[in-house]
Amino acid sequence: MPILFLGVLVTALDIAILAPALRAIGEYFAVEDERQLSWVFIAFTLFTQLGIPFMSWLSDVYGRRFSFALCMGLFTVGVIVSITASSFDVLLVGRAIQGLGVSGVVPITSAVIGDVFSVEKRGRMLGIIGAVFGLAFIIGPILSGVLIAYGWQWPFGLLIPISLSVFILSILKLPVNQQPKSEASLDVWGILTLMVAITLATIGFSNIEIGNYLLFFVGAIVFFSIFLFVEKNHSSPFVHLDLFQNRQITIACFISLGAGLSEAVFVFLPIFASSAFDVSDRTASMMLLPLVFALAIGAPLSGRLVDKVGARRIVSAGTFILALGMAVLAIVSSQQLLYFLGIACVGFGLSALLGSAISYILLNESKEKERTVVQGVSRLFKGLGRLIGGAMIGAIAASAAVDIVGYNRAFGVIAGIAIVLCILSFGLRSRKEELKVMASQAATS
Repeated sequence: MPILFLGVLVTALDIAILAPALRAIGEYFAVEDERQLSWVFIAFTLFTQLGIPFMSWLSDVYGRRFSFALCMGLFTVGVIVSITASSFDVLLVGRAIQGLGVSGVVPITSAVIGDVFSVEKRGRMLGIIGAVFGLAFIIGPILSGVLIAYGWQWPFGLLIPISLSVFILSILKLPVNQQPKSEASLDVWGILTLMVAITLATIGFSNIEIGNYLLFFVGAIVFFSIFLFVEKNHSSPFVHLDLFQNRQITIACFISLGAGLSEAVFVFLPIFASSAFDVSDRTASMMLLPLVFALAIGAPLSGRLVDKVGARRIVSAGTFILALGMAVLAIVSSQQLLYFLGIACVGFGLSALLGSAISYILLNESKEKERTVVQGVSRLFKGLGRLIGGAMIGAIAASAAVDIVGYNRAFGVIAGIAIVLCILSFGLRSRKEELKVMASQAATS
């Protein structure tokens, strides 16, 4: 478990250090358009989505060790390509390789928790994943804020020895599957059609303010329809459509979508703070601390509480607090106190959604053989939310004459989405109903 959690930590650090470094990356490669710069985040997230079905399949067929080690190896190579990039295009290639590596880390770790721990202890262990993310979001902005003065490459360079160590330790220490767990074939056409649909939708959202989006959205709908046809007729589809006959899984996946969309805000907050308060990139990154401390406190707390009060209360409270925080950010212009209040609420809200609650629901609602797949589907929805969020925020910010106004509008849109998620969360099981499902699952095991 420490090896797996260290892998989660280093991949979370990659996300945490990007936000403070994003403007420095834009200046280094002379990228001034917010929409174009957002592709540093979008490329990473897009290829994370591409990797999820492949890594989930590898985990089911060849076991946890092989797929986890492959993920860490790809991540390390991607970091090296990124920090040695001679052009913005090469940087995007490196970010894409990093995304492929990150794709399997959290789903595999969550699946191992489902394999190893009893239903009574899963919430606490999943909460540790949230705590690891919280730790990363405390360390990341501080390191990035200090080191970008010497070059944006330095924060990312620190990831290499950690990820390389995890790669070696995973080969040496994680258990080996002597026999394949599954003979399922890889759903190549399902993966390709879904990725084309997601890519077209992402490009559409990133161009929505200049009117060149309709054709991309039409193409996304066409390829998504093909994807659904392929999945219905494939013997071992990437996305088991029958999973969505379970209302709890469906609701959890849509909440994951909204959580990913809201998470994309984190990357743009330092740019917003720098413009709104006329501070340096380093100071703007330090101004994220209320958010990261809220994540660090909220994630393990929600993990402990989910075992006591159930996932529905945690998710409902989290989405409400998230909506409140986004609404505050939507009215901030130059009031630092309001900004700190808003991002602290965003941190507490996201800690409930990015921590253990969603994984807890999915583990309780899925069969043992479906654990990796269903976690992968949830990550797919969350990543899709990040893609839409990154493209949408960049597009809305670029559409306004003043950056601050554009970001205010984007935060307002996400506040509305968070309210919808809060309403949706009341369709989840009550704690009493959860306990019945857990007892049935324990008896079956």
